[in-house]
Amino acid sequence: MSGSGRGRLVSLVLLVLGPFLVAAYVAVNRVAIRLAAAAQVKGPEWEGGRVGSDGLTSLGVDTWRAVWWSAAFMGVVAVAFVVIGVLLRRGGRGRTPLLVLSGVLLVPYAGVILFAYFNPVRLLSGLYDTPDFSDGIPSWQWATFLILLAAGVAQAIGLGLSAGEGRRRSAPAAAGERVRGEGQEAPEAR
Repeated sequence: MSGSGRGRLVSLVLLVLGPFLVAAYVAVNRVAIRLAAAAQVKGPEWEGGRVGSDGLTSLGVDTWRAVWWSAAFMGVVAVAFVVIGVLLRRGGRGRTPLLVLSGVLLVPYAGVILFAYFNPVRLLSGLYDTPDFSDGIPSWQWATFLILLAAGVAQAIGLGLSAGEGRRRSAPAAAGERVRGEGQEAPEAR
């Protein structure tokens, strides 16, 4: 495989890695929330209450919804970055609106990463004042926001590589148009 072929593959892999890492964030947090809900039910302060068929208490359901909805939003933005990256690879006209759109989409992407940094699982358990749930949250759960950060970095690098690739593709065509535009005939007309 040639060097440029490898570059194309790397940019595509980095772009697609974003949605997969968002899904990994969801899965890891689901495990953490289930462990915390199980600890809440087994804890001394449990007064009984509704536990769903999936083993989640009402606090578990609320924390799961916060994680799921924020990750779903980020997943949509991550898929949009994949589409933008693929379109940027083509080269030619229409690249500026795509680059502007990708810059605008960085704001909600960063917002979800910041939301995950503040750890909605830990925040909601504090609001509900449930020490058993809080104690049941695995010690590694705080670091799950790093998965989203890795998704953002991977997609930013992939988008940059895709934009550079598209620019290289459109550069020879633009150079040829300039040469012909300076009063020279097209090679076919000679």
